[in-house]
Amino acid sequence: MSDGFDPEFLGIPLPLPSPAVETVRLDYPRFSVLLDPVRRFAAVTGVVIDGATLLDLPRRGDWRLDPRAPASAQAGPEVYSRNDLDRGHLVRRRDPGWGSASDAQDATAATFFYTNAAPQAAGFNQSKELWLGLEDHVLAYAESTDQRIAVFTAPVLGDADPPYRGIRVPLRFWKIAAWRSGSGLAAAGFVLDQSALVDTRQGLQVPPLGAFRTFQVPIGDIAAEARIDVGALAAGDVLARPGVRPAGVRELRDPGDIVL
Repeated sequence: MSDGFDPEFLGIPLPLPSPAVETVRLDYPRFSVLLDPVRRFAAVTGVVIDGATLLDLPRRGDWRLDPRAPASAQAGPEVYSRNDLDRGHLVRRRDPGWGSASDAQDATAATFFYTNAAPQAAGFNQSKELWLGLEDHVLAYAESTDQRIAVFTAPVLGDADPPYRGIRVPLRFWKIAAWRSGSGLAAAGFVLDQSALVDTRQGLQVPPLGAFRTFQVPIGDIAAEARIDVGALAAGDVLARPGVRPAGVRELRDPGDIVL
């Protein structure tokens, strides 16, 4: 089952965001990765989630290279050994785990390819308070409302990202969640900044947890910073609704700050 991201899943045409750079598309069960072979990370990932049939399966899977892409185009195990970097899932393990138990297990296991990973400082990758809490909040919304959701996630592959072991460590990550509302497509965009947690000038220095920050931001800002074409997502941005104040960047301190 390697069907990839389904652009018709929400009942509204919604293609994957398109990066400005040339990428290699890799399809997995219910999600797709657009791999930037130069940076060796995903420029875009997209997954579809059916909240009505979402399962909570035990964690199973071993990180591995995808044989469909050259090893030189993937940031593999050498990046993550003997340091405080985690292999952060871009498409979360649980996101494609819905439907029948066998299909869900196959889909969750597929999230362990290195093409779906990016280095994240261990603190925020494991923290349930902000970035991980945000992702749990999105899943809880899908489950509680039996909602179908599409989620796009990737690192911002910036020019200032610091070098480390043959790659450059992304300092910012973006996420856009999209769903169908009564008035059409609705979407919310988020950025996480780990700049204060990563210092590669002397090996890898990771200060104590607390220096990372998560923001809800206009989707148009994400498109400009990450250099991607987000299509209809910007027009469906919930921050652009009349009466939402402030309409610009919102720093998130707990899930109650999230506008959906």
